[in-house]
Amino acid sequence: MTVETDSNVNSNLEMESTQPLEHGAIKQVPVKKRTSCCTGLKMFLAALSFSYLCKTLSGTIMKSSITQIERRFDIPSSVAGLIDGSFEIGNLLVVAFVSYFGAKSHRPKIIALGCFIMSAGSILTAMPHFFMGYYKHEAASHAVFSVNSTSSLSPCSMDQNITGVSGTLLKHPNSDCVKEASSPMWIYVLLGNMLRGIGESPISPLGISYLDDFAKEEDAPLYIACLHTIAMIGPMFGYLLGSLCASLYVDIGFVDLGSITITPKDSRWVGAWWLGFLISGMINLIAGIPFCFLPKSLNKPEEKNNGKTSSGLSKIKGDQSKQYKSESHQPMKWSVVSKDFVLSLKKVLSNRIYITFLCCTLLQFCSFVGFLTYKPKYMEQQYGQSTSKSNFVTGVTALPAVSIGIFLGGFIMKKYKLGIVEATKFGLVMSFMAFLISVAQFFVGCENHVVAGLTVSYDSKPVAHHENSPFSACNADCKCATNRWDPVCGDNGISYISACLAGCKASTGYGKNTVYHNCSCIEITGSQSGNSSVTLGLCPKSDHCSRKFIYYSVIQVVSAFFYALGGIPLYVLTFRCVQPELKSLALGLHTLVMRSLAGIPVPVYVGALIDRTCLKWGSSSCAQRGACRIYDADAYRYTYLGLVAGLRVPSYFLGFFLYVLVKKHYQAKDPKSTENEGQESVPMNKDTNSKSNEYLSSSSDVEKESCI
Repeated sequence: MTVETDSNVNSNLEMESTQPLEHGAIKQVPVKKRTSCCTGLKMFLAALSFSYLCKTLSGTIMKSSITQIERRFDIPSSVAGLIDGSFEIGNLLVVAFVSYFGAKSHRPKIIALGCFIMSAGSILTAMPHFFMGYYKHEAASHAVFSVNSTSSLSPCSMDQNITGVSGTLLKHPNSDCVKEASSPMWIYVLLGNMLRGIGESPISPLGISYLDDFAKEEDAPLYIACLHTIAMIGPMFGYLLGSLCASLYVDIGFVDLGSITITPKDSRWVGAWWLGFLISGMINLIAGIPFCFLPKSLNKPEEKNNGKTSSGLSKIKGDQSKQYKSESHQPMKWSVVSKDFVLSLKKVLSNRIYITFLCCTLLQFCSFVGFLTYKPKYMEQQYGQSTSKSNFVTGVTALPAVSIGIFLGGFIMKKYKLGIVEATKFGLVMSFMAFLISVAQFFVGCENHVVAGLTVSYDSKPVAHHENSPFSACNADCKCATNRWDPVCGDNGISYISACLAGCKASTGYGKNTVYHNCSCIEITGSQSGNSSVTLGLCPKSDHCSRKFIYYSVIQVVSAFFYALGGIPLYVLTFRCVQPELKSLALGLHTLVMRSLAGIPVPVYVGALIDRTCLKWGSSSCAQRGACRIYDADAYRYTYLGLVAGLRVPSYFLGFFLYVLVKKHYQAKDPKSTENEGQESVPMNKDTNSKSNEYLSSSSDVEKESCI
C-alpha cells in the first residue's frame, strides 16, 4: 500500500513512498509532486528576462536619442551627457537601500514596482515634445523664402536684411525667443530619466539574488548567462527602434515634409526622439505585471552528490539558507536592521578580492560608458553617417556578437566547470584581447569635411584650426551672417557654411531641391564641370572613407565578441566571493559604485572634452550658442578613442593583481586543488570534518570555497 505524501508540500523534488513486498522488504516508490509553472523558478526567470529586456531597451533608446536631444534643445555635449547621467543619479539615490532592505522583503513585488516607475519615467521623458512648439532648424540663406517661390532670389541681398555690416545677427524683439530662454525644457527630460533610474534599481540586485538563492548552484551561471543574453535583445531592438525614430522628422504628422530643407544626414536634423520613449514606457508597464503574482520565496532543489560537493559543506550551506530564510520572516526592528546593515557593509568592504575586482571593473565601466554614449555621434562625425544609420549598424552588427559572446561565456563555465581561478583568468584574458583588437580603431579614421573657411581656405588650401575665417574676397560684398550654419555643397567638391558665404547670387527650386547659382567663390577654384552652383547640405565624404567605415564596423564586432565572452565569468565573481546573505548587498554596492563614479561623471567630462574639438557651433533663435554642427575629425578621434583606451589600460594592471590575489588565496586553502583534471580549481570536496563553524562565521570564505 502506498503512503500518500503531504499535499501541502510545495516542491518539485521527488518524494519517496514505501510499499511492502511479499518477503517483508520495503520498496521505495518515487512520487513526483506537481507545482504550478506560474509560481516556479522558470516563471520568475522568464519574467526577469523580459524585465531585463525592457530596461535595456529603455536605456538604449536614451543612448540612441542623445544626439537628437542635444540638437532639439540646443545644448552642448556636456549638458547632454548630464541628461544621460541623470539615470545613474536616480539609481544611486536608492540602489543601496533597495538592495539590502529589499532582500528581506517580497522581492518580486518590489521588482514589479520598479518596472511601473520605469514606465512613468520613460513617458515623462517624452512629454516636453508635446509642450514645445514646432522645431525650427537653423537656417540663413532660405529662411525667408515664400512657400511656392520659383523666382530667382539672391542669398546675398536677402542676408543684408538680417545681418549687420560686421556679419553678426541683429537682435529683434521676439516673444518666442524670450519664452525659449526662460523655459529650459530639457530639465524635464533629465527628471524623467532620473525617475527611470529609480525604477531600475531593484531589478538587477534583487532579481539575481532571488535567482541564485533558489536555483541549483551548478545551473546559476547558465541561468545568468541566458538572462543577459535575452537582455541583449533589448539593445538590439532599442537601436533599431532608435534608427526608425531618427529617420522620421521630429514633428511628423504636423508639418509639410516637402518644405523641410534638411535631410537625416544634416547635423541640424532632429528625428522623432520622443516616440521611442513612449513605446518603451508602455512595454515597461507590461513587464511589471507578472511579478505581482510570484511568491516571496521558493524551495531550492537539492544538489546532487556528484563527488565534487562534500556532504559537510552542503549541509552547512543548507543550514545557512534555512537560517537566512527564518530570519527574513521575522519582523524587522529598525535599530537592529541598521546595526546589521553596518556590520554587513563592513564584511563586504573588508573582502580584498571584492574590493580589487570593484576597482578593476570601475575603470572598465568608465571606458564602456564613455564609448557607448557618444558612439553614434562619433560615427556621424567621423564617417559622415546619419544618426539613423549609425543606430542601425550598431543594432545589427555589434550587439548580436555581444549576445553570442555572453551566452558562450556562461556555457563554457558550465561545460568545463570553471572554478573561480580559471573563471578570473579566462575573463581577464578575453577582455585584454578585445582591447588589443580595439586599438586598430585609431588607424581607420577619415579626413575632415572640406569646408571653406573652417578646414580649408577658399582656394582649397588647408588651414589650422585657430586660423579659420569665413570671409574672403569672393564673398566680401555679401555681408553674410557668420553665426548661422546652413551648409551647401559646391560642384568643386568644397562645402560652404552657407550659400551667402559661397557668394551665390541666385536660387531656384523649393525645399530640399533648392539650387543656388552664380556663386563667385566656386568660380575662383575652377569647378571641373564649369558650373558655379551649389546644393543644400555638406558634400559627402570620399569612397575611401566609406571603406574605412566597413573596417571600423568589423573591428567593433570582433572586439565586442571577445569582451562579452569574458563578461559572465567575471560577473559571477561579484557575488561568489561573499557570503550568501550578502549577495544582494554586494551586487547593490557594485552597482552603486558604477553609477556614482562612472555613470554620472563620465558622460559629462567626455562630452566636455568632445566639445573642445568643435569647429562650428550652431545658434539658437536668441543668437545664443546651441549644439555643435561640425567637429575636427582628427581631434575628435584621438580625444574620444584615446580617453576610452586610457581608462582601460590601468584596469588590466589591477586585473593581473586580482588574478594573483585569487590564485594565491585558493592555492593557500588547498594546494592540491589544481591537480584534479576536469574538476574545478576551487575544491568542492574540501575536508568535511574540519572546523565547520568557520564557514558560518567567516565573512566571505563560505562562498569562496563553494566555487562557481
